[in-house]
Amino acid sequence: MRLLFFAGSAREGSYNKKLARLAQHIATANGIEGVFVDLKDYPMPLYHGDLEANEGPPQKAAEFKALLSEYQGVFIASPEYNSSVTPLLKNTLDWVTRVRAKGETGLEVYKTRVFAISGASPGYYGAMRSLLTLRQILVVGVGATVIPQQLALPRAGDAFEEDGSLKDKAQQNMLKDVVEKLAIAAKRFAA
Repeated sequence: MRLLFFAGSAREGSYNKKLARLAQHIATANGIEGVFVDLKDYPMPLYHGDLEANEGPPQKAAEFKALLSEYQGVFIASPEYNSSVTPLLKNTLDWVTRVRAKGETGLEVYKTRVFAISGASPGYYGAMRSLLTLRQILVVGVGATVIPQQLALPRAGDAFEEDGSLKDKAQQNMLKDVVEKLAIAAKRFAA
């Protein structure tokens, strides 16, 4: 069982990178192979149909799609920008659908693995509105299976301990539950 963890932010001090890394650490501590990747290592131009027609999908989109295909489960930590997902996350998800082998729709990589979503924000809602949008993009837009468990972490600036864990033990346990349920669902889905 292999799980991939990433955040919809490229910012160095991102709370969502902290959340994704913590989720990856929880997986590893529980005997599940988990790998964290940073979207800053997969830069892609803003999706544009003419750009795609002239140049095809960017190489980094193909690389990210290949990376996704190596894991049975994917955990996405989503920041909230103006009550929605980040442009970086949406652009990445969109470009991956444009990388198509002959006979593919571009959605196969989403339909053949399980996703978990969570999010952190400095505000009161803890990225809840972005999680609603992200769930819609994944389920309705690209046909992915997304587990119902999630963590919306409010006041993220004060939520983390020095060691990267969450100060609130109930929130720490909720994140552990999300990771465990993702691993269980991914194992069943892959069987």
